[in-house]
Amino acid sequence: MAGAGRSSGALSRRDVLPPRLLPILYFGMAHLFLVAAFAVPALDPDAVAGFFYQPRTIAVVHLITLGWISASILGALYVIGPMALRMPMPVRPRDYAGFALFSMGALGMVGHFLIAGYGGVAWSAGLVVAGLLFVGARTAGALRKAPIHTAVKLHFLLAFANVAAAGVMGLLLALHKVRPFLPGQPLSNVYAHLHLAALGWACMMVFGAGYRMIPMVLPSAMPAGRSLFSSALLLQAGTLGLFVGFLLEKRFLLPSALLVMAGFAAFFREVRFMLRNRRRPAAWLVLPDYGVWHALQSMAYAALAALLGLTLCLLSSQERALRLAAVYGVVGLVGFLAQMVLGMQARILPMFAAYHANIEATCEAPPTTPRDMGSRRTGAAVFVLWSAGVPLLAGGMFLHSARLVGAAGGVLLAAAVLGAANAAAVLRHAFGNVRPPGPRRGTYRRWRRSAGTA
Repeated sequence: MAGAGRSSGALSRRDVLPPRLLPILYFGMAHLFLVAAFAVPALDPDAVAGFFYQPRTIAVVHLITLGWISASILGALYVIGPMALRMPMPVRPRDYAGFALFSMGALGMVGHFLIAGYGGVAWSAGLVVAGLLFVGARTAGALRKAPIHTAVKLHFLLAFANVAAAGVMGLLLALHKVRPFLPGQPLSNVYAHLHLAALGWACMMVFGAGYRMIPMVLPSAMPAGRSLFSSALLLQAGTLGLFVGFLLEKRFLLPSALLVMAGFAAFFREVRFMLRNRRRPAAWLVLPDYGVWHALQSMAYAALAALLGLTLCLLSSQERALRLAAVYGVVGLVGFLAQMVLGMQARILPMFAAYHANIEATCEAPPTTPRDMGSRRTGAAVFVLWSAGVPLLAGGMFLHSARLVGAAGGVLLAAAVLGAANAAAVLRHAFGNVRPPGPRRGTYRRWRRSAGTA
């Protein structure tokens, strides 16, 4: 049998190959949801501008958080698991069942939000939670034997625990809309749910994956040491404090916000270490690298979101707080989290496609490398459009201006459509080695060594 004589700690070439179809299904769904998210403000800005706690705006938020961010995370786990975390994630039929549960639930939630059918939101949320828990259980099982830092594993485990809690909270909120039973103010309950999902799930996952993926993206030295625990513990404590503060006791909000900021500071400290310990870029890397630009810009938005969140804890004017909360949501969800996902995909997808394109390649055959995939001009256009669209959308939400929101929606919709087209052009290589002309002997092995250094 293949690999019978291999030591238990070694991974074969097939072990580090991510599954092909399932990640593409997740990534494809994510891009469709992102296009739909920006199509709503582009086509109907009046329904989004103004007070954000309304069905159409909530649908857009879930298109971004569930459809783009969460679906991308789940698809990426099947890719970075074997490639970066050194944990094989072989796909079984039940993995496709998990995808079906998550995708049907996400579609059901968004659809029922659009028609304000909160009873349907509740059962759809149950499907989403089931899909997330399935992937969480798969990841936790694979992480046990993964030869990576324990702190990185902790980030992933906490992220799935938080998203399960956020999912249950979301289900309760949907049931409460049908038949009220939850104590407290409705908007405070929503804030608790949103922060548990955004900080406890998405940010925690970004931190954990970032410790492995950012060194591959830059490239740079891999961070190590006990300091990696700081971002997980501080962010978790701050997130739970905000959750309790919004639900029960407002005086917990300010110290919890400071803990969250300390968690971000701990993560940025490790990013600074990576930036100061850069390595020679891979031979196949073409500069400028727009994936890195997206990631760096998203970190700037993360810092801005942290400052806005701290400011919101200190504001006494309800009207100003609501206006600033809309900006805070745009900066945190679109500028930081959604754009970080975009930056990571810019590196993950070409590497994923190249692995599959070259799985049967030999040294004598010219390989397909990530530099052969996608369009550089399209990548540049996506970065420019995204850079213009986020501040435009934030301004429109702050001013309650339908004209600005519509313009921002159009700009970001163009970015999403171009990004989806570029992703499709990259992923087609996963189904066959579309080889460039000219011999390049030995390049494939050099590329594999450089891609596997992280």
